[in-house]
Amino acid sequence: MDITKFIVSRRNEALLVGDYGSYRKQLSRRLLTVNQRLGRASPKGRKYTPKAPISTQDVASNIEFVALLLLTAERAWAHALHVKSMHSADSSAKDITGSTRTHIISRLRKAQQTAAHLVEVLHSSKDEQNVSKILFEARAYYCMLHGSSCFESQKWEQCLKSYSEAHLIYKWLASSRGATQGDPFSELLSSTVEPSIRYAAYQLRLARTLSITTIVVRYLPRDSDYVQEVLKQDLDLLKDGPSPPKKSSDGITKDLPKTISWRSRIVNIEDANIAQALAAASIAEQKLTSLALANAQQPLKERAGAYDEVLLPSQDAVNATKTAIDELTADGVAQGDPRMQGLQITRTAVNYALVGWRIGRNRVLCGEGDGAYLDPELSRKPKKAREDGEAVATLAESNGKRNARLRERVTLYDTILQSLDSVKELPGVAADQVFLEELGAKRSYFASLRCLAIARSHNVSGKSKNALALYARALDLSSNPVSQAGTDAAPKRPLNIEVTKNQADSLHHLLEGLVAQHRALVEIENLSTDAARLEKSTAPGSLPMIERLDEYPVNGADLSNLVVYPPRVRPIPVKPIFLDVAWTYIDYPGRAKKEQDVAHEASKVAVEKVEEKKEGRKGWFGFGR
Repeated sequence: MDITKFIVSRRNEALLVGDYGSYRKQLSRRLLTVNQRLGRASPKGRKYTPKAPISTQDVASNIEFVALLLLTAERAWAHALHVKSMHSADSSAKDITGSTRTHIISRLRKAQQTAAHLVEVLHSSKDEQNVSKILFEARAYYCMLHGSSCFESQKWEQCLKSYSEAHLIYKWLASSRGATQGDPFSELLSSTVEPSIRYAAYQLRLARTLSITTIVVRYLPRDSDYVQEVLKQDLDLLKDGPSPPKKSSDGITKDLPKTISWRSRIVNIEDANIAQALAAASIAEQKLTSLALANAQQPLKERAGAYDEVLLPSQDAVNATKTAIDELTADGVAQGDPRMQGLQITRTAVNYALVGWRIGRNRVLCGEGDGAYLDPELSRKPKKAREDGEAVATLAESNGKRNARLRERVTLYDTILQSLDSVKELPGVAADQVFLEELGAKRSYFASLRCLAIARSHNVSGKSKNALALYARALDLSSNPVSQAGTDAAPKRPLNIEVTKNQADSLHHLLEGLVAQHRALVEIENLSTDAARLEKSTAPGSLPMIERLDEYPVNGADLSNLVVYPPRVRPIPVKPIFLDVAWTYIDYPGRAKKEQDVAHEASKVAVEKVEEKKEGRKGWFGFGR
């Protein structure tokens, strides 16, 4: 029976769809089934009678007695974790104290005692060939439960001793079982044992730079028979060195890096989380490189989607570095400390790598030559054929769709420029003048591409002068990367933040041709415009020079048409008269006198009616005073 696989599989299945409470109920139902099968369940409707403890003979006769002890220990452990999780979910509650804490420790001790009984039964078994395979697993399981009990009791030194023994045994079992069968042991190590060791070491004020192996060696109980037996099998488990290279499922070598370099500086990686994230990012980069070489003709979105596999571990490395810096800051470590300086350099390196892969993804989305070339896209053919049987003509791309594509590219270039600006805020970048010049050259390269895209949109709209101005600006910006941008053509590899000299030269030559072309187009437009003006000004019946003072005579003034002589009578605009204000008070020519009299009589009758209404009885009874 594989004890560790039995435990890990049941925990994963139950916690995937529920919590520790549902896991406890599931274990209770399973316990009832096993007890009934073994004949240890109380008859229905009768009083519970305690059963005899499980002995060595029971285990020798039926291996399910081992499962019974494991289920009992797991149920007690799940009960303790359920109570603890309920208290942690209450945001208003403080630390666990009083009866709740006592109850949690009591459940963990019951689980520990059950696991200790399992180890004792297996140890005294005579069938050494079958029992020896699971004895060490049972011992590691007991040490893990004992460490959990000491963890809740805040007995940190005993907690470290128990977890150190569990770590040693699980590590030995994982290395001896192989990559596939050792996954349950590695999962328990990474999810339960190692985080608990870290927290207990923190409570004992141990240095955070100490590795897990160093802490295990310091607190490992050497007097334990199980520890001595494991060390006889493999003494290299206590060596705090680089782990042997492993291979992923794709056959790519996975080795945890010990150093990281940045601008001729090499820094040791002391945090395991950072090393694991960097190793995962290195594997993803190798996969991306192989995909880029094999699938060069894939659609742009599929090639850009492959960058997500690199961005995720790179972001994990950035987060792990930030967490390590925050922990040192919380411990009061000064900024001048070598550990803090090393983490700051690591932070700059991993952030620069993350920004580089983000920029590379956007460059892939821009298209061929980083979006410098705008190839027309043909519209889709209709699915239905014509009734006359002739071939359906494929229409060219409309100006609206072309402008929409250019607008998307401008958005991508804006994102790239923002990412480049964020690099300047990283630690140590502002003091590196050479690096700032290289960064400025790369920024000029992408800024010239942005101007090129905007100029193409003006050109599509028929605004040649605006397009020429933007092409000239892009040409000025592209001259900077030609002299500053880093390297020559590199081997075929995924695009990132690096700009090769060939790419910069290609863009510069393209812009030179576009500027020369549009200068000629603008000159032709100017000549045609001047000829039209001249023809308009010399045409018969055209306005004299005095009426066209806002136009500059490019080809000279027409002295024969300066003014109109002799002057002719013509209407001119004057100030408007507000006739509505004084309409009833002004006599205008043509207004009938009858209308004035009718209006006067109507106003007079209205005044008399108002006066009649004013006259009335005065006083209480109509008597006046």
